[in-house]
Amino acid sequence: MTDALAGLVASPRAWVAIIVIGLVTYGIRLSFIHLFGRIDGVPTRVQRPLRYVPPAVLAALVLPRLVTLGPSVPATLLDEKLIAGLVAGAVAWRTENVFATIATGMATLWLFRFVVFA
Repeated sequence: MTDALAGLVASPRAWVAIIVIGLVTYGIRLSFIHLFGRIDGVPTRVQRPLRYVPPAVLAALVLPRLVTLGPSVPATLLDEKLIAGLVAGAVAWRTENVFATIATGMATLWLFRFVVFA
């Protein structure tokens, strides 16, 4: 371990911060579990925006890995990850089949990585 990391691990303030952050996170999650356990149904005004949470989280996780800035516009647009992601997105939109989306995306990525751009 480096000296800075060893000092951080040994610091009581760091441990207090880790424990406080963990308790706050646990409290927030527990409050939602407790809230939704007490009500019979989620109100429509809350249900409608919650439909967009999974696509937003997926986009936040996937898009930064797909879109990388190359030294030029053609290099950016011809990135194999971006092409495979676009093909997989089209398959997902058209078929709504998770297996077909993953299989097509991976096949496209491998095709471009090992055959076209080799």
